[in-house]
Amino acid sequence: MRSSYKATQHTISYYNRSAKEFREDTWDHDVTQNYEALINSLEGLAPYNLLDFGCGPGRDLVYFKSLGINVIGLDGSKELVKMARSETGCQVLEQNFLELDLSENYFDGVFANASLFHIPRQELPFVLSKLHFALKNRGVLFSSNPRGNNQEEFRNERYCCFYNLKTWEKILINAGFKKISHFFRPTGLPRSKQPWLATVWRKP
Repeated sequence: MRSSYKATQHTISYYNRSAKEFREDTWDHDVTQNYEALINSLEGLAPYNLLDFGCGPGRDLVYFKSLGINVIGLDGSKELVKMARSETGCQVLEQNFLELDLSENYFDGVFANASLFHIPRQELPFVLSKLHFALKNRGVLFSSNPRGNNQEEFRNERYCCFYNLKTWEKILINAGFKKISHFFRPTGLPRSKQPWLATVWRKP
């Protein structure tokens, strides 16, 4: 088993053990700015098909569903998948990020909120190619990741990658995406107190 797969399995095991606590800690987080960044970039006519990549217990599925969006969740943790299905009534796929099986040209948007940073860097080209494949032409990929100086490490039993803007842009451009915008969160604070990097991308 390659080391990157072991790292991902270790992260999935953490979320399986901590699903209830994770829900309690994150359900009330305000990510309205992230929702708007994706939705405002979508093209074409509604209803849209959306993939919530790394959907966790289903918080964001609830929101997108309330807007009439055809949203499908995806997570590697079987416990979070069960929780998301129960909470939302949405279709939720249980898939390891390193073994994605998605339909071609199906989604208008992919919402990857605090999920892509768990993928070992050497595996990112594969994962991004699968998301690119699954998006329609002119489809949108939103990502939000904790930023850093391109270090990779286990933190709180989860494998994490902390990219700066320049490196993240290079990775996404090499994967065939065109940048729409970026911003740092939370808004209204000095950059030193904005640990999250959000970026919006289009499949040309």
